[in-house]
Amino acid sequence: MKFGFVFPGQGSQAVGMLAELAGAFPQVQETFDQASQILGVDLWKLCQEGPEAELNLTQNTQPAMLAAGVAVWRCWKARGGPDPMMMAGHSLGEYTALVCAGAVEFADAVGLVADRGRFMQEAVPEGEGAMAAIIGLDDEAVRALCEQNAGEEVLSPVNFNAPGQVVIAGARAAVERAVGASKTAGAKRGLLLPVSVPSHCRLMHRAAENMAARLADVAIKKPAIPVIQNVNAREEKDLDAVREALVRQVESPVRWVESVQNMASRGSQMLIECGPGKVLTGLNKRIDKNIQSVSVNDEASLGEALAAVAAGD
Repeated sequence: MKFGFVFPGQGSQAVGMLAELAGAFPQVQETFDQASQILGVDLWKLCQEGPEAELNLTQNTQPAMLAAGVAVWRCWKARGGPDPMMMAGHSLGEYTALVCAGAVEFADAVGLVADRGRFMQEAVPEGEGAMAAIIGLDDEAVRALCEQNAGEEVLSPVNFNAPGQVVIAGARAAVERAVGASKTAGAKRGLLLPVSVPSHCRLMHRAAENMAARLADVAIKKPAIPVIQNVNAREEKDLDAVREALVRQVESPVRWVESVQNMASRGSQMLIECGPGKVLTGLNKRIDKNIQSVSVNDEASLGEALAAVAAGD
């Protein structure tokens, strides 16, 4: 069976994540210990005990989610799981995909995403930016909603997550105006998200500049497994283009719908979400009902995914 691996980004973290899997596979603790030594923070303790507010700080969430995705991948490989035909990750998850595909060393990526989180947090003072999910409008209607409510401020669609589910970001006042106007525009719901950073919009330009300088020092190799990148929903084969896509990603929309469609068009029959939660699994089912979508985050789901892949061969 042809299948792909997908890795979640911020928002899927939770206190206690991967505890059950860690009891069955030493690779989980080993992966978090490796990240902790690099950061000088006990990342596993933070993930297991919290406090939740500290785990949800962008500069902590990003390395925690990277370690979680890589840990699940290492468990998959420890059980003899075959390589997928391709990989993709949502926002921060793109870094996880590149690590698991062999393009970036895990040790390099841990420091890189911690800095990414810090750059993003520093780009916009807390409270000045916001993000919101707009449910029930098509992409063009969300673009129009943003244009009508931006005024002189930044406001744009930033995550094209699934048909009828688009996340917007920008200046807090503009986002709040758009949420208030969303019902009149025909949306089922407009919901402010509990985040401290307005990701993937022009307010992140300074963070993108800092990432360009930071990425210049990071070795990137040809991925052993193709990776679909967020900004263009395609595989970049030139290594400079891979690096450039990571820089642009900070202030550009996540084209998740197109990324999943690309994987489907290339023959992927199943998408396996590798990491805590089931956010991407839910989105993927809405994007393409013909693709089997499953999540792996404990021993039972790992076994079920392995069996499903084996049954499809």
